[in-house]
Amino acid sequence: MVENRANDIAGSKHIAVVGVSKRKFGGAIYKTLKKRGYRVYGVHPEMKSFDNDRCYVSLTSVPDEVDAAVVAVSAASAEKVVDDALARGISKLWFQRGPDFTKAVEKAEAAGIKTVSRKCILMYAQPVTGIHAFHRFLARLFGSL
Repeated sequence: MVENRANDIAGSKHIAVVGVSKRKFGGAIYKTLKKRGYRVYGVHPEMKSFDNDRCYVSLTSVPDEVDAAVVAVSAASAEKVVDDALARGISKLWFQRGPDFTKAVEKAEAAGIKTVSRKCILMYAQPVTGIHAFHRFLARLFGSL
């Protein structure tokens, strides 16, 4: 079930990366998804641009279609992202592995948003290449995909 949900969210072609940054994993996610052919939108309250693309202050300020969002912010900021997703009508959120997003995930799921947490989207966003392909192989081998 988790793998089906992960593949569904990673199959979205218009994805916002909330928490895009030059110093954190959100930036790597953004660049990799963009390289893999996704239409990505960087969201950061203080950055004007990232990777030569415009950044938006919140999910609600992205003017184009957004199918899903990757949440790469602190756990304390994640519930606000859920609120913005609800206001925007975004029905899929990927809580990138790292922080304990339990409260935000519970809030999102209670509101009907499909979620994935404690996994890396780059192991699912096609085409999976490089180190992520190796990690995916190991996860599949050991039953943790």
